[in-house]
Amino acid sequence: MSPIISPSDFKKLSGENLIILDARAGKDIRQNYLEKHIKGARFIDLDKDLADLGADAAFGGRHPLPAIEKFAETLSNLGISENSHVVVYDDKNGANAAARAWWMLKSFGLENVQVLDGGIQSAEKEGVEFSSGEETFEKASVIKKENWLLPVKALEVVENELINHSSTVVDVRDAYRYRGESEPIDLVAGHIPGAINIPFSENLDENGNFLKPEVLKQKYTELLKDKPQHLIIHCGSGVTACHTILALEYAGFPIADLYVGSWSEWSRREGKEIAKEI
Repeated sequence: MSPIISPSDFKKLSGENLIILDARAGKDIRQNYLEKHIKGARFIDLDKDLADLGADAAFGGRHPLPAIEKFAETLSNLGISENSHVVVYDDKNGANAAARAWWMLKSFGLENVQVLDGGIQSAEKEGVEFSSGEETFEKASVIKKENWLLPVKALEVVENELINHSSTVVDVRDAYRYRGESEPIDLVAGHIPGAINIPFSENLDENGNFLKPEVLKQKYTELLKDKPQHLIIHCGSGVTACHTILALEYAGFPIADLYVGSWSEWSRREGKEIAKEI
């Protein structure tokens, strides 16, 4: 199953196993969901369901992963079972929280998970049916899992990989943030020394849809030429990094490692070097 589904193909889906998740994030997200969402979609919250916010972002970053047992409860509350076909969308072309939800669902062990190409905007253009208010559905049995299945890397591992030149560490934030010109979210501008910058926005075409798999394949093959094949992807807080992991999967590359703490952790950790290109 492709990790990306077009709005036209999405319209053809049906069946009791289909679960649609609204992963929009930001201000007034709950109210936005209640006012308008794809019919049948269930609301999933980035801060409450897809992360476990800690007291100190220097240890884990701004969006650390929740305990897998807690995520299992979230899936149960959303009515998601092991044979569910989950389609998740947001309003930022997958970069808001849809790709993070995709990564977590896949890492939990669910096979049939897709991100809606172009998000809620493309669904509306395609004539997908919308609704408002709460959706009613039944809970599912809790799925027992012990560990996340997809690879994650801790700060110390990322640092060692860079020192040993054994991995390519990719920063997917906007170029101005990477260069250290300004930092709109975290406390310090700059980037992890040795990391390269490939903004996640470059995964998309001018209409906000993912580039075709063959185009992504060629693009990343060229960008990563002569660099270590093992990839560690990070962003500000481990959310938009999943957008690039998704794009790489779509293009046929092996699943890249995720540095969840990302710049929000590195930049706050005492003693860590910060690079700038200004």
